[in-house]
Amino acid sequence: MKKIIILLSLTALLMSSCGENFFELEPASKVTIDKIYKTASDYNVAVVGCYSKLQSQVDFYKECCEYRSDNMEVKAPTAGTQDRYDINHFEDKPSNSILSEYWANFNNNIYRCNLILDQIDGAQFDETLKKQYKGEAMFIRALNYFNMYRVWGGVPATKHVVSAAEALKMARYSNEQMFDLIAGDLKEIVDNNYLPESYASTETGRATSGAAKALLGKVYLTFHKWMEARDILSQLIGKYRLLTSIRQVFNAENKNNAEIIFAIQFNKDIVNEGHSYWYDITNLTDEIGQADALRDCFPAGDARKAMITYVKVDSKTYLMGKFLDTKNISFNQVGNDMILLRYADVLLMHAEALNEIGYDASNGSIALQEVNAIRNRAGLASLTATDVSSQETFRRAILDERQREFPYEGHRWFDLVRMGYAKSAIALRGLNIEDYQLLFPIPQAEIEKVGNTSILWQNPGYDK
Repeated sequence: MKKIIILLSLTALLMSSCGENFFELEPASKVTIDKIYKTASDYNVAVVGCYSKLQSQVDFYKECCEYRSDNMEVKAPTAGTQDRYDINHFEDKPSNSILSEYWANFNNNIYRCNLILDQIDGAQFDETLKKQYKGEAMFIRALNYFNMYRVWGGVPATKHVVSAAEALKMARYSNEQMFDLIAGDLKEIVDNNYLPESYASTETGRATSGAAKALLGKVYLTFHKWMEARDILSQLIGKYRLLTSIRQVFNAENKNNAEIIFAIQFNKDIVNEGHSYWYDITNLTDEIGQADALRDCFPAGDARKAMITYVKVDSKTYLMGKFLDTKNISFNQVGNDMILLRYADVLLMHAEALNEIGYDASNGSIALQEVNAIRNRAGLASLTATDVSSQETFRRAILDERQREFPYEGHRWFDLVRMGYAKSAIALRGLNIEDYQLLFPIPQAEIEKVGNTSILWQNPGYDK
């Protein structure tokens, strides 16, 4: 992991020296499209640049996933939290700066990936390494497009570098086109064995074949392709393992452990490759933003409750158990990774797919065994057929288990939408939302740049 983190730091320096516009897919500015990569080293630096951009996306999972859901709440807006409050209270507008930031950020990362993919087939270096770099770029591109789709639905998309003028003519993709784009990239990675199952210790943290399969499984679930999800996720069963305790999974001294499939990497021992504390408070009376629905969802004896409970780490700081780490004093930063895919997620996704294909809560039910493995690890008793007596109650049990297992990991809002519970869950917060609010508004500035609503139009409901 040390090698890739050092490269992240070097790549960030090189990219900042080129200017941010070099990597932006912004119609309002000139885009450089003649960057040429030649050697394996060139491509490695370029690929690491794609990983580097993921580091700047960590807050997305908080702002657009946790605050959008019933896990977190903003009780009142302040000068610095108005846009977050609007997202949290479903009052977000096309001018919301958080949404504009991530529209640009995702497109920026897609551009980096496309720049590699446009050239790499013609490059002259080791074919195995070439396949790996190609697979990594395709994985990161798919992840970015997947996040854009889950937030906005179909977006203007391209698999190649485009100029600013060409970007103005790119139309929004349909749902089917978005599926073909995202799943197509991931399936190509898997079918052609672009990525290895693991790396040498110096390369830990790069996307693996397991990461591509896990993300593809999540894509299939999002598009309600249950059998495809079952088939791809089943390939991961037994390839990873649940650690003995949830605390071990998030131990900052036990990163990239046997449960982690893909995480955004940080290193507090390299300058500018760590980050500040996540969700820290200065005393236990501070507003922490945790919603009642999250605090109250844990049964007695559930070990996961401690993971969202604040503990004192120094004279001025309290942190949740999930994000405990001590600072590197020299650099004033910590190094928790942002875990995006882990084996507990695979098990619960697989159970979800099996339940949607056909309800089964018998003693031999694989889906029930997978849910119970997660529950038992947390110290809870196994569910029985009496507890999940129908497909609907089983679906709800999986959703509830996901809320307990993954708070602050960026899953909850997308789980609610995918499984059909978003409106009812948000209603318990006293907010009645409409179907159109399952998506976010397209940034108005992007619509105005294009100036053609037959190409880029506002999501219905936000165009009033």
